Amino acid sequence: MGTVYTEITLMNVFDEKKFREGLIGEQDVRSATVTAVVDTGAMTLVITEELREKLGLAIKGEKIAHTANGQRVSCGITEAVEIYWKNRNTTQKALVIPGAETVLLGALPLEDMDLVVKPVTGELVGAHGDTVEVLAL
Repeated sequence: MGTVYTEITLMNVFDEKKFREGLIGEQDVRSATVTAVVDTGAMTLVITEELREKLGLAIKGEKIAHTANGQRVSCGITEAVEIYWKNRNTTQKALVIPGAETVLLGALPLEDMDLVVKPVTGELVGAHGDTVEVLAL
């Protein structure tokens, strides 16, 4: 199947809230559209330090991450970031792995947006077509 890429837009959640409250202009809401690797083996969203700075996301904590090459790396955890993919969105914290050069879209945001990788074509699609369905317990 190979590597799957998709375009996503990331937005600073707190800027978005300030805009809705009339505290800042729409042009002041920090966002970025990036190409991400769809990584079903990763748990969450991974962003670069450069992207974290561009979005103005604060580091709220640290965790140890296990990378695909088997390394254990201390990485920062950001405050919430809004992830947009076509007509879907979710809010997640992101991991900032030192030296990361690629944005990874992992299993938790994929699941929350009801997305799967179509094995035959290697494209990202809605698990239930155009309808977003979630498991409610």
